[in-house]
Amino acid sequence: MKTRARVLLIDDDPDFIESTKMVLQSKYDVLVAPNGEEGLKTARKEKPDVILLDVIMPLTDGFTVAERLKKDPELAGIPVLMLTSFSERVGETTIPVSRGFSLEAEDYISKPVTPQELLKRVGKWAERSGK
Repeated sequence: MKTRARVLLIDDDPDFIESTKMVLQSKYDVLVAPNGEEGLKTARKEKPDVILLDVIMPLTDGFTVAERLKKDPELAGIPVLMLTSFSERVGETTIPVSRGFSLEAEDYISKPVTPQELLKRVGKWAERSGK
């Protein structure tokens, strides 16, 4: 029997976490972290199959978290899907747009995202992990 893929959602917006978790739980086991530091700890401990990572977060932004994940030999192989409303919020953040181009993230998903699109994108990467 195939085990369900585990998805780690790292986002600081409780409403987004709740709604996204509800969508993903139909197909995946969902782990949640409310910020980048917790996300890194959870990733190291749980070794999820896919990581959904918000870009704009306080303390440690998503680009920094993704960089750390990709530099960690134990976590580098986990697909990272960046969730972002970044293009709409460029004026509200100090994160340079160029940070996104140098990143080794597997995919970028713009917020807001429909449940169907979210499941499709996560599914594509979860299948590659063999789940």
